[in-house]
Amino acid sequence: MARTLFGFVAAAALLLAVFMPALAAAQAPAPAPTSDASSVDQGVAYFLMILALVLTYLIHPLDASSPYKLF
Repeated sequence: MARTLFGFVAAAALLLAVFMPALAAAQAPAPAPTSDASSVDQGVAYFLMILALVLTYLIHPLDASSPYKLF
């Protein structure tokens, strides 16, 4: 019984693995336009992350030189 069930599940998984990409490709939407400004947004995000990193390392030495023993 368990061997038959395992065989059925394995066959179903194999069939799904073979035929699902073909079905997904048939229902795929049209490609998005290339000028959707996501690269501009990503560039701005990288710039802001680098700015935050630089400011963190500029401000951190000022905190470390304070009279309080932080570390």
